[in-house]
Amino acid sequence: MAAHESRDPLHGVTLERMLNELVDHFGWPELGVRIPIRCFDTDPSIASSLKFLRKTPWARAKVEGLYGFMLRERKRGARR
Repeated sequence: MAAHESRDPLHGVTLERMLNELVDHFGWPELGVRIPIRCFDTDPSIASSLKFLRKTPWARAKVEGLYGFMLRERKRGARR
């Protein structure tokens, strides 16, 4: 691994990309169950969710955590 490469799986991944991948993987209903915030439950959209997540650090941290979980699950599934 080169010195400039990051081991952080979130390095270079935008919040919008994370959210799109989570919605594709889980769907809005399941996302709202896993992270119970109104923007995922009531008339959800990428734009409104991004607006909320960008100004709410605790919610963004939950999205980043779930994204990391999803990546680990995908990696485990690929090994099987």
